Amino acid sequence: MTASGGAAVPPRRTAGEIAGSGRAAAGGALSWLRSYAGRMDSPLATHYVVLATTALLVVIGLVMVLSSSSVKSLADGKSVFAGFQNQALFAVVGVVALLVASRVGVQRWKRLALPLLVAGIGLQLLVFVPGIGVPVKGNLNWIRIGPFTGQPSEALKLALVLSCALVLVRKQHQLHEWRHLVLALLPTAATTVGLVLLGRDLGTAMVMMMIVAGMLWVAGVPLRFFALAGTAGAAIAVLLIAVSDNRRRRVAQWLDGTPVQGADLQGYAWQPVHGQYALASGGWWGVGLGASREKWQWLPEADNDYIFAIIGEELGLPGTLVVLLLFAVLGLACLRLARRSEDMFVKLATAGIMTWILGQAMVNIGVVLDLLPVIGVPLPLISRGGSALVMVLAAIGVLLAFARSEPGAAEALRTRPSVVRRSLAVLPRPREAGSGARRPASGSTRAPRPTQSPTRTAGGTPAKSAKAENPVRKSPKTAPQARRRSPAPGGKQR
Repeated sequence: MTASGGAAVPPRRTAGEIAGSGRAAAGGALSWLRSYAGRMDSPLATHYVVLATTALLVVIGLVMVLSSSSVKSLADGKSVFAGFQNQALFAVVGVVALLVASRVGVQRWKRLALPLLVAGIGLQLLVFVPGIGVPVKGNLNWIRIGPFTGQPSEALKLALVLSCALVLVRKQHQLHEWRHLVLALLPTAATTVGLVLLGRDLGTAMVMMMIVAGMLWVAGVPLRFFALAGTAGAAIAVLLIAVSDNRRRRVAQWLDGTPVQGADLQGYAWQPVHGQYALASGGWWGVGLGASREKWQWLPEADNDYIFAIIGEELGLPGTLVVLLLFAVLGLACLRLARRSEDMFVKLATAGIMTWILGQAMVNIGVVLDLLPVIGVPLPLISRGGSALVMVLAAIGVLLAFARSEPGAAEALRTRPSVVRRSLAVLPRPREAGSGARRPASGSTRAPRPTQSPTRTAGGTPAKSAKAENPVRKSPKTAPQARRRSPAPGGKQR
């Protein structure tokens, strides 16, 4: 079919053809989903999902720390890369901790649970020692030993998860009785959370109480105990807010809403208001990586507690959604690990680590969005902070160790070729010394070329082969031609 100008016009597709192509596309999509679901049934799927999600979150964190801390480092008279270099160093230490923790078996983690709890309590007690404990903004939650500065409550979180899981497994058939429940939680949860509250660190204490609540839920504790524990926890939080002028003013500002007058913006509302300014100025697509305006000393703690606001300002809505999606995928991987495991200790510890990471992320993002009052907890794996990053990566290593103990995972890991062997397979083979011939491949099954031994005659002398006697093979026409050209008896030639 041609148009008036002579150009060919494609034929119109009928409704049946369009419907057929749509069904084919839908069938292809369904087959892809089935193949993807089949790959997710692999015993190593949890291991790789947790590892890949963690790597992406750490990379995003390093990039955003570089962007958000550059102005602050420059104002302190340091290099623009000072904050990034410090965070990258702690990331390397955290990766080493992750690799070591992932190689520790489940039974060994059970044996290490109580010693780690004792060590964590000992480190937390150091915050009350003069000369070692460092007060920061009215809280005693840091220690300084020589050049090392850290937050021992981060290590106490991992110790709390492991020890609480061990105790709950031993008491799992008696948790419906409040006496046994109190005896199970007194040496673990009550001691650790109490020490953190003595240092007036309400944010970390709230995260630790969330960890205990998540583990108790998975352990099957009756709901009436949650009501009693929630009432007691709320009463303690109200008391701690009432005795602290800083917390009382922040909660009052949050309850009053966003101020509109300039005088009110100079007080406790400055940080949450500028966090909202950052998200608003980012809009849908952001102002561009490194182009934040609020990080120019307008937004306090732009590289720590409010780094999510900088992500929203520079990367827009897609950047924030990517972070939320990665945390959601990590949570789904933890749920898959807890469901596939047959060990109750693994189930409880996985639930504790998942509640730790996701619960703290929800609190941090809620503060940035002004859904919660300013508490002061970092965003896991992204915010600047050495001890927090190292301990979260160590907890991820514990999850990887649990994932390696899934049914079928150990066999799959043993049959998998090593990374070194796969990397060396693409390199060229070395040549033979002194010759240009290449060495045969190590796994080659090619047989060597057989050598013919010379046959011997009856007298012992080697016989000549047929090839040696007749070096040139004659064609079938050679013999008749020779007979025709031979001279006749009379000397005449035919």
